[in-house]
Amino acid sequence: MKAIKKTISFEDFSKVDIRIGTIIEVNDFPKARKPAYQLVIDFGELGIKKSSAQITTLYSKEDLINKQISAVVNFKPKQIANFMSECLVLGIQINEDVTLLQAANKNIKNGEQIS
Repeated sequence: MKAIKKTISFEDFSKVDIRIGTIIEVNDFPKARKPAYQLVIDFGELGIKKSSAQITTLYSKEDLINKQISAVVNFKPKQIANFMSECLVLGIQINEDVTLLQAANKNIKNGEQIS
């Protein structure tokens, strides 16, 4: 088990903007150092954002289409190889596998904020 990270204040946590979005497009990402997909995610009124995700061991591209996920949407964009990642899809990493964090209730409106 990993150790607990440094304690943060509620104010620190309140700066993180986590939203629900639906994956609308999935592409292979051969230029990534580790196996990954390029995701295109619909966040409703926030618009469309792209993300790179190392989730190829547990999910096929077909599994991911129309899947609702949670993501941090207020990170600065990050260049990964030739791709600009605009949000961070959330998951639990165990060894090399990442399981996506999803809402239990399906059909939540895209862009809804997790609080």
